[in-house]
Parts: sequence; structure tokens; C-alpha cells
Amino acid sequence: MTDPFGFMKIPRRPVPARPVEARLGDWREVYAGQALLPLISEQANRCMDCGLPFCHSGCPLGNLIPEWNAYAARGNWRAAYDRLHATNNFPEVTGRLCPAPCEDACVLAINDDPVTIKNVEQAIADEGLRRGYLAPRPPERLSGKTVAVIGSGPAGLAAAQQLTRAGHTVAVYERSDRLGGLLRYGIPEFKLEKEQVELRIGQMREEGTVFRTGVHVGGPAGGAAGASDTASGAVSLDAAHLRRRFDAVVVAVGALEGRELPVPGRELLGIHQAMEYLTCANRVREGDYPASPVSAEGRHVIIVGGGDTGSDCLGTALRQGALSVVQLDINPVPGDTRPDHQPWPVYPKVYRISHAHEEARGREGTDPRLFASATLCFEGDAAGRVRALRLTAVEPVARRPVGDGERVLPAGLVLLALGFNGPERTGGLPDGLGLTWDARGTFARDAAFAALGGPRASGVFVAGDAGRGQSLVVWAIAEGRSAAAAVDRYLTGSTELPAPVSAFDVPLTA
Repeated sequence: MTDPFGFMKIPRRPVPARPVEARLGDWREVYAGQALLPLISEQANRCMDCGLPFCHSGCPLGNLIPEWNAYAARGNWRAAYDRLHATNNFPEVTGRLCPAPCEDACVLAINDDPVTIKNVEQAIADEGLRRGYLAPRPPERLSGKTVAVIGSGPAGLAAAQQLTRAGHTVAVYERSDRLGGLLRYGIPEFKLEKEQVELRIGQMREEGTVFRTGVHVGGPAGGAAGASDTASGAVSLDAAHLRRRFDAVVVAVGALEGRELPVPGRELLGIHQAMEYLTCANRVREGDYPASPVSAEGRHVIIVGGGDTGSDCLGTALRQGALSVVQLDINPVPGDTRPDHQPWPVYPKVYRISHAHEEARGREGTDPRLFASATLCFEGDAAGRVRALRLTAVEPVARRPVGDGERVLPAGLVLLALGFNGPERTGGLPDGLGLTWDARGTFARDAAFAALGGPRASGVFVAGDAGRGQSLVVWAIAEGRSAAAAVDRYLTGSTELPAPVSAFDVPLTA
């Protein structure tokens, strides 16, 4: 165990990011090259002997946080790495991308600063990679059963790895030209360098997982196996044909149906969905484009939406050389402390600064966000291109416009980061697999991740955002692991694979 009085002697010290001016000059991760281990071991030693670690409940994966904190505090990186992987397939990803609800559930957070769990997790994962601990774990024997996984995001990859290690023959189908889903094309390089994704995919290949890129299962609608999908450049594969070939199918296609903003002027040129913008920027980093076809360079940029996707757009626009960037958030400014109606250990809505906000503040001197603001319309020039956005201040609760609250902001590029409405509605995937839609616009399933849709959906399972809706990467991995356990039980009658969540579990809320 750690020092039971460490938290009383050691103050919280998060890992410092690189200087803002250095980060804005490249696309490397914000922590790249930082010296971590002495600081990490010290901070891990703040983990108290609390008896009932609520950080386990704050994390849907049930990560063994006190255990790997204790090993990190003593510098036993091999043991820490093994405990980290006991519950998490991709800790180097969650250590970078997860907002760490475990920290808000830390017992220290009741009346003190919590342990820097996120920093410790990333440091253990990275140190393990540096020391060569990442090794394939192929199954000892094969089951003779076959599973198709549709989608190579975190849920699909986690399910595929678990099922491969259980002895099943697994093929992952991805419609893009590269693997990783949103980890590849949705998350900017400065948050997750793609080498991390490649290392895990290499491990999975050595374990026996087969990957098929450029294959759009169920698209276009009614397409026959082998038909060309001209919209994406992928080859179409009939979903019903795929189901007949495999003993089970896991649907992990994400929730990419972007929410729209139906206001006057939406049709103007220069208004794009955030994911289109981020994908183009990531393709530049992959070498597909010499410059992004949707670039912020030399433009006044407005991001509509105050969440993580909007923050990713902000950091990207700053690196592309935007003249100015404003981020609109319809919610009021959160307070600096946990509100009374969101008590410990829930994840509270408080004022938070992302790395991108810090970069904008370092460049411009102010927070780029306008809170309690809603878009009224877009204004265009004679060529049909957006030139301005008209907004209004809104009331905190009812969100009704406030009198005399209208403003006009210059805009050469507008990015819609309003979230997602579930899986994309186009294509023949639902019909081919017998999938149905629930009231939230996601694929209907039972608590054990089995798709609801009658006999045609037998042997089909739904994991990740496709069934849960837009969520965190840590929930996607937890769902992938749990769906794999459900598939293993379906194929063999029992399972030893862990299932950290059910399909209907939700985060800790007040």
C-alpha cells in the first residue's frame, strides 16, 4: 500500500504541459517529452488507505487504481503495468483522453485535492511501452467459432481483443482506409499521437485478430457484396451476407449522426460539421493532403458547441493559424466549486479549462468561450459564403433570448460541434442485421448487449456509442469488454471474460 499519510504531506501537482507557444508551433502531444516518473511516483503516494475506494465506482472499467498507485509509488512499473491491464485494454488511450471521473470520485475529493489518477495511468502505460512490456497474448487454443466486429473504434477494438484472446477467430471490418475509428480521424494528433493506435493494432494482429479496412458493411443501402461505395471509397459488403458467414457479429459503428443547427443561413459555404473538419486535419497529419480542404488558416472561426469536440476544433484551428476563434456554449458559466446538487462522488459540472482553452487564453489573453449564447442566424456575402454569425444571450435555465442580448461576430469558418444523434441512418446495416432503433436514436439492445429485432438479430450484439449514444472513451472500452463476454457466453454457453458494465448502466449522478 501507499503511505497512508502521503496526502497530508504531499500537495497535488499535476504533470505540467509543454509551454503554449511550443504546443501551437507543432502537432505533438501537449505532454510530449516531459519528465514524469519522479513526479508520478510522488503523486501516486498521495493515494490514501481509504478502505472503500470510490474511484472504482467512478470508473466504468473498475480500474484497480489503489493497486497500481501503490506499485507506481514504489517504482515497480512491471506490476503497475500488469494491474493497469487487468481491467483496461488501452490505458495509454484513456490516460490521454478520459476526463477522469475517477478523480472526482476519489475519497480525497470530499475535502481536498484528489490524486492525479489520470497522470499516473498515462505514465504507467507509457513507461511500460518504453520498457518493452507490451507483448501479444495469443490464445492457447482456438474455439472454432468466428466473430465479425463492425467498426474499429475503442469499443470494437476492445471487443475484438477480448474475443481473440478467448480463442475465437475474429475479423474487424472498418469502412475507412485506416483503423482506429474516432481515435484515428476524430481525435487530434496533439491529444493522441497515432503511434499509440498503431502499437495496439500491431499487438492485436500478432494475437490473431484479422483487420479488413475499406469495407463498408451495409453501405450503400441495398448494395451487394463487393459493390463499390463511391461516397466513401470503400467496398460495400451486404450485412446479411456477413451475418451468414460468422457465428456472431458485434456492431460497434459509433454514433456519427451529427446534430444540425436549423437556423437561417445554414446553407452558406464555410459552415461544416466538426467531425468533417477534424477528419480533414487528421488526414493532413497522415499525409493524405498537403493542406486541409477545410482550414481555419487566415479566418475568423466560430465553434458552436461547448463540449470536448468543440475544444478539439479550437486546438486545431489555433494550430492552423486562425485569425480568431470563438467558442459558443449555450450553458451558463459553471462555478469553480462543486454545486450542492452534484455532491461527491458524482462528476460535477464545474468551470474547466482544456489544453485548447489554455492555448487560446495564452495567445489571445482571454477565455475563447462565450457562455449562455445561442445562434440566431448566419449572414453571407455575395458569393454565398458565411461572413458573420448573429447570436443572442440566453437565460440560464429556460434558454430564452435576453433583451438587448444580440451580437454579430465575424465568421469565415463555422464549425458545428453540437454532439451526435446516434448511428448514421443511411445504409443497409440495420435491415441486413435485423437491428431496430430505440427512442434515443441508437440501436436497441437488451442489458446483455444482444440486439433487439427478432430472429434476424439473433447472434448480433451492439457495443459502444452505437447502443449507448455519444459517451466517453472509457465507457466504449468497458462496453467492448462486456459485449465480448456476452458473445463468448452466446458461443460457448459460459464465459470467464470480465463484464464491467451492463448495457443499461449509467455514470454516477446525483
